[in-house]
Amino acid sequence: MKSYRLLAVLLFVCAATFAQEKITVESIYSGVFRAKGMDELQSLKNTNQYTVLNFDRATKSMQVDLYDFATLNKVSTLIDTKNFKELSAGIDSYTFSKDEKQMLIANNSNPIFRHSFTADYFLYDIAAKTLTKLFDFQVQEPTFSPDGKKIAYAKENNLYVYDIASKKSTQITTDGKKNAIINGITDWVYEEEFSFVRAFDWSTDSKKIAFIRFDETQVPEFSMSMFHKDLYPTVETFKYPKAGEKNSTVSLHIYDLTSASTKDINLSNYGEFYLARIKWTNDANIVSVQVLNRHQDNLFLVFVAAGSGSTKAILTEKDKAYVDVTDNLTFLKDNSFIWTSEKDGFNHIYLYDKLGNLKNQVTKGNWEVTHYYGLDEKTNTIYYQSVENGSINRDVYRIGTDGKNKLRLTSQTGTNAATFSPNFQYFINTFSSATQPTIYTLNESKSGKQVKVIENNEALSVKIKTYNVALKEFFVLTTAKGISLNAWMIKPKDFDPNKKYPVLMYQYSGPGSQQVNNEWNTTDDYWYAMLAQQGYIIACVDGRGTGFKGAEFKKCTQKQLGKLEVEDQIDAAKVIGSYPYVDPARIGIWGWSYGGFMASNCILKGADTFKMAVAVAPVTNWRFYDSIYTERYMQTPQENPSGYDDNSPINHVDKLKGKFLLIHGSGDDNVHVQNSMQMMEALIQANKQFDSQIYPDKNHGIFGGKTRIQLFNKITNFIKENL
Repeated sequence: MKSYRLLAVLLFVCAATFAQEKITVESIYSGVFRAKGMDELQSLKNTNQYTVLNFDRATKSMQVDLYDFATLNKVSTLIDTKNFKELSAGIDSYTFSKDEKQMLIANNSNPIFRHSFTADYFLYDIAAKTLTKLFDFQVQEPTFSPDGKKIAYAKENNLYVYDIASKKSTQITTDGKKNAIINGITDWVYEEEFSFVRAFDWSTDSKKIAFIRFDETQVPEFSMSMFHKDLYPTVETFKYPKAGEKNSTVSLHIYDLTSASTKDINLSNYGEFYLARIKWTNDANIVSVQVLNRHQDNLFLVFVAAGSGSTKAILTEKDKAYVDVTDNLTFLKDNSFIWTSEKDGFNHIYLYDKLGNLKNQVTKGNWEVTHYYGLDEKTNTIYYQSVENGSINRDVYRIGTDGKNKLRLTSQTGTNAATFSPNFQYFINTFSSATQPTIYTLNESKSGKQVKVIENNEALSVKIKTYNVALKEFFVLTTAKGISLNAWMIKPKDFDPNKKYPVLMYQYSGPGSQQVNNEWNTTDDYWYAMLAQQGYIIACVDGRGTGFKGAEFKKCTQKQLGKLEVEDQIDAAKVIGSYPYVDPARIGIWGWSYGGFMASNCILKGADTFKMAVAVAPVTNWRFYDSIYTERYMQTPQENPSGYDDNSPINHVDKLKGKFLLIHGSGDDNVHVQNSMQMMEALIQANKQFDSQIYPDKNHGIFGGKTRIQLFNKITNFIKENL
């Protein structure tokens, strides 16, 4: 009996010791807490199957594996890199031809900006299992023609068409030149703010290519020194239109492969405009473009006749603030189309006929549709994701095109996202919550019934328990002004309500954003759990201007970014400071990008509320930021000078009382280090002490090698020393 008792004691001591494992920055950013996923999950269009990119640790190879939706059984391996020495560097991404008999495989990718990259591309014949390297040079955005016989691609700002049978390329444009003319690929500001790179599209009959041409010659240039390890730094120069400055002149063109001729489309009646989206309709003679005026408060869906070049605006959206560009435009067989819009105050699904006449508003209510998945035309059933079950949650629904027979297909409260089978019989549901790591399940689309668990990340769940990770608690915070705001809080596991704790507030706060969401979030959440282990409370509040609570709540910050959002963070800090377990003299705030802009403003405008702040890659004056994003919310500096100046932290440096850490990457092509340099100079001339860190050559994400580890150790030490 004594030996068993001793063993039990030893096991208890070991378990207790194991349970006290401490989270470290090194463990967080070296992938210790990484969840298992389904990489490059793609639903096929012609068979009831899907593909996943898998990594074989034993052979250190990558495979594109094919699975059956109904059974989840692996059908075959489409390609394994161990069989092709050309793919020794792995597979970065892959796409299928329309008939799904060929694949385009990318590797050795070299990033350009946030989304754009060049890569080596290979053509893979699935049946023959033959791999062909397409070019001896890297290209951008290669795309199969619908008939699978050709591939359009961009190289050095020009467009080309590659004929698969003859293995020959035809050059479509010849005037492409760096920092001058771009054909078929977006410029920097379009890529960043309209979130697309490929600015060309094939007609459904594979006979024409519509593309956007960017004339950047009049756009001001921005230059960055890149320090590398060379004796002399190099200079990266690119076109960057800041608020109120000259944008690229964009034009629409249609290339006819048969006649080898290009037609220029006249859109001059729209004045100064953006071409925010280009998409060919199911009619091979009609291409659609979303034309947006510079103020971005008037959007036109324009149909262009490829033969005559005539144009017709079949739908117009106007808003007193701005109109969001939709990615949900879907053309049906008869060229009627699905459209999403927040014109009734909330983002909803609409069905229009091919002439642009409204047939039906499919979804209605004081909640937002967050993703449109598709339409099963056999049953006239639309599948979508929404926040109907609370603005911090996401659920998957189905509904008839007539707006009837709506059914919630997901049952667990949190964030649900779906990948549907081609026939809409099944969907793979990706579910997580603030307390549950990601679970992948197979579900029936008709009822939502779960068929099988694919991956539940049980190993990660066990690991989280051994580290005693503190999790988020959601609540609604009401400010002294009576404004109700979504919030979460992380408390130490050994929380004592009789103690007084320091609080670190995190936020982003940009228009339409959301940080208070019921989802298993980023690696930063483990950092918050680490801080909680060290005796800090972490809180996050989504103020006015954030998303998924309707257009009025989101757009109330129009023309005055940084006013109401900052007021809300200061007011929220005062409410949190009134809690009996919070030390109101020890409240700090931090953020990145827009969040860095906010943190900077808060330590200045809220000098008596916040003890310290950390601002990473902040905008410090909206005059320094790009035209499309800034003018969407602020109009131009010429039109709204006070909106720019009154709420730019660079103009409030004399108010600094607390401790301030300013961090930036010198190679940030998005929010230029100029912002922080100007902020530093303003602080210096105001005779204010502050801390700073510049990361050489690092972009807006500030990562690479051990950069994130060093970065978050620095922020952690600053918090521990000053909060």
